[in-house]
Amino acid sequence: MIIVRNLTRTLPEGQTILSKVSFQVDKGEFVGLIGASGSGKSTLLSCIALQQRWTEGQLIVDGTELSDKNVMDKLKLRKDWAYLEERPALNLKKNALKNVFSGRFFQLPLWRKLTGTVSTEEHIRAMDYLERVGLIDKAKMLPAEKLSGGEQQRVAIARALAQGAKVILADEPTKGLDPESAGKVLQDLRALCKDQDLIVICAMQNLEMAERNATRLWGLSGGRLVLDIPARKLTQREKDMIL
Repeated sequence: MIIVRNLTRTLPEGQTILSKVSFQVDKGEFVGLIGASGSGKSTLLSCIALQQRWTEGQLIVDGTELSDKNVMDKLKLRKDWAYLEERPALNLKKNALKNVFSGRFFQLPLWRKLTGTVSTEEHIRAMDYLERVGLIDKAKMLPAEKLSGGEQQRVAIARALAQGAKVILADEPTKGLDPESAGKVLQDLRALCKDQDLIVICAMQNLEMAERNATRLWGLSGGRLVLDIPARKLTQREKDMIL
């Protein structure tokens, strides 16, 4: 469970990016984070991933309050949470399988980290994660040369699974993708919530895809959370609140 209370981020020059954002999100929920450009979506994800500091407020995870200033809290989130960027941060010199395997770094014994050796069990496990996102046939392909943008994003999702992530924060992972590829990425994320009880918070530009794939919708406007409802087709009034 993630609880955020009155999260506020104000820049040194006085501009408020987030203002008293509060919510609770539970295991198995796929939250579609929607709002116009500049509404604070990316900043919110970055703050709760402890990648940016906030001015005031609380972040509570499974009953424990975390701090954006505590190094140990940040290390814990690096292990248990995955942050998916608009452009997947894959190693372009490694094939899809090796990129997925890199997500196992925190789970490996020290000698394996130092030698870089991969056991048969770990190899099979990485292949299993690729199969879950429909890319087992692309295991030996390099991202930049052979994989589309949507496929690269799905490799990043498989890597998050290999990492053992309990929470996935995705910052517009379908931006720039064709509708079919975007749909597959979002379907993968929703299936993970259902099958593995993950929490996914996904910033999206496409309102229709958010309505169709998310289980819950958050709407940001001017740094404020103005909409928090079960996912469905929005009314025109609701659209006007956030777009």
